[in-house]
Amino acid sequence: MKQMIEQLGMAALGRLDPETSHALALKATHTPFAPLPGPVTSARLKTTLAGMDLPNPVGLAAGFDKNATAIAPLSRAGFGWIEVGAATPLPQPGNPKPRLFRLNEDHAAINRFGFNNDGMEAIELRLAKRPKGVPVGLNLGANKDSANRAEDFARVLQHCAPHIDFATVNVSSPNTEKLRDLQGPMALAALLDGVMQVRGRIPVFLKIAPDLTDQDLADIAKVAEDAHISAIIATNTTLDRDGLRSKHAGEKGGLSGQPLFEKSTRVLAKLNSLTNVPLIGVGGVSNARDAYAKVRAGASAVQLYTGLVYGGLSLAARIAHGLDVQLKQDGFQSVAEAVGTGAQDWL
Repeated sequence: MKQMIEQLGMAALGRLDPETSHALALKATHTPFAPLPGPVTSARLKTTLAGMDLPNPVGLAAGFDKNATAIAPLSRAGFGWIEVGAATPLPQPGNPKPRLFRLNEDHAAINRFGFNNDGMEAIELRLAKRPKGVPVGLNLGANKDSANRAEDFARVLQHCAPHIDFATVNVSSPNTEKLRDLQGPMALAALLDGVMQVRGRIPVFLKIAPDLTDQDLADIAKVAEDAHISAIIATNTTLDRDGLRSKHAGEKGGLSGQPLFEKSTRVLAKLNSLTNVPLIGVGGVSNARDAYAKVRAGASAVQLYTGLVYGGLSLAARIAHGLDVQLKQDGFQSVAEAVGTGAQDWL
């Protein structure tokens, strides 16, 4: 019954403006009709990431719940871990609308939100009320008009630290001018140093772009190791538009969804050969096969977001169950056992 309701709801939301649809989908998680099966886990799916115990490795990527308004229901949706945000020190409206576009023919989306969020003070109050359960982390951002963007990341972390299990330094959004410049080795090292000074015991992840050269990746891997980063998230959205068929393909912003899968997985596999820092695979995950491919390419855990647009909230649980089956079929006793076993296929 809930599956039918979800399909009808998705059909209705698909007729609305994408950003309106997204807001309604978030509100729908608080209704009795949302598919919330509770934790999905097994002895095979249980894993550890940066010292955090996960019931399964399937995570929700930042951007779906920017303002931490739906943590409680999302914690019961089958995800093994959740990332909210990005949060900036001060509230900001983001870029002018329209700024979110569905690319239905490509099972993709383009966004140019520009870190629209309620600011760290409002988000911190919501994080303080979150339920115990699956680990919850916060994506850190910088205000568009900030005089010191590197300092912004540390400010947000320091403010919200008591209520999160991990934090992600996001220098890879293409929608804040010159933000990606912070991925250069010297700028990145300085930024991470400021964040690590205030992190306490909180694991800090680094989220990178897919549009990087091999030398860029080698530089980032070294900086991440030197800074004692707990994990690298590969990857954020891409500026690449190759092979798209949808009418919105030419819109400015970051592309996410299925067209990103191969590019982001290749970056993941390259990083697997460059560093021992744990990796998180994100980009184009829309089924259990995709999640399993990310794990075998080197990911200790995975994340998804755009897949929910086309697969519904129930997708998280379906992927976790399917991943369990795939691991069993290939004789793996755990997620950790499978990590990186297929990385050579992507190099």
